[in-house]
Amino acid sequence: MTQHDPQQDIWKQQVGEAAAHLVEDNMLVGLGTGSTANQFIRALGRRVQQGLHIAGAVASSQASYDLATSVGIAVADLDTYPELDIYVDGADEIDPQLHLIKGAGGALLREKIVATAARRFVVVADASKLVQRLGLLCPVPVEVVPFAVTPVRKHLEALGAVLTIRQRAGQTFMTENHNLILDCSFPDGIADPVALDARLHAIVGVVETGLFLHMAKQAVVGGADGVHSIQPE
Repeated sequence: MTQHDPQQDIWKQQVGEAAAHLVEDNMLVGLGTGSTANQFIRALGRRVQQGLHIAGAVASSQASYDLATSVGIAVADLDTYPELDIYVDGADEIDPQLHLIKGAGGALLREKIVATAARRFVVVADASKLVQRLGLLCPVPVEVVPFAVTPVRKHLEALGAVLTIRQRAGQTFMTENHNLILDCSFPDGIADPVALDARLHAIVGVVETGLFLHMAKQAVVGGADGVHSIQPE
């Protein structure tokens, strides 16, 4: 993982503000999870307090639900709003095709569900997340049913993954869906993310992966030279 740079916090705030201005009156908005998505949620809350009217919002995690509620955004669920206008979320890596690795925070399944419910998925990030090839900096999180963890692990290792079962505070991490996460590193990166994702999904017991492919329509990226909008190559 890259070392934290305090400047990144400023960039995250800038892209959160920029993304909040993509939200228009009466939109249904999906709220991502993580430090950059939090900046978007706070900025959107300020816009709501200034008079923006959004028709509703859906959060991809309990943490995002709690934050959104605290800044005055009314949050419902996908039963209430099964189709959203826009979903804004961060990423751990972004390649030139806007293929993503997500899930460092553990909410990848719900993030992907909300992303696919939205007509437009905008990824927000600081420039350190831009890579030429996925998988060189970050592992791919794979959410797995606990009952299946050992056979799934063997299948993943056969694909060349070096993996660990995610821990947090000395305990095995459990997702909000009561599953485990296997963090899969590929020493040479991922040459073909689409093929790898298909092979991962073919393993019985795998619930979802942190590969978000052909999903993001736009990236809003902040760096030393300001905020830029990137379209997939």
